[in-house]
Amino acid sequence: MIKTLTKHGNSLALILDKPVLELLDIEPDTPLSITTDGRSLTIAPVRDAERSAKLADVRAGVNKRYERTFRKLAD
Repeated sequence: MIKTLTKHGNSLALILDKPVLELLDIEPDTPLSITTDGRSLTIAPVRDAERSAKLADVRAGVNKRYERTFRKLAD
C-alpha cells in the first residue's frame, strides 16, 4: 500500500484506511507508538497502556504503605 501525506493545519497527516484500523484493532483513543531507525517509520498500537497505569497505581500504594520500611532498608 502506498499512501501520501495530507495537509492538516500546519502539519501533515497520514490517513489510515478503515480496514487497516480494524485489522489492528485501533480506535481513536488507542495510544500509538511511533519509532524510527532514521530510514523508516513504524507505527504500532500500544497494548500495555492500561496495564502500565494499573502497575503505577499499585506501585504508588506500596510505596506509601511501606515508605518507612523502604527508608530503613535503604540506610
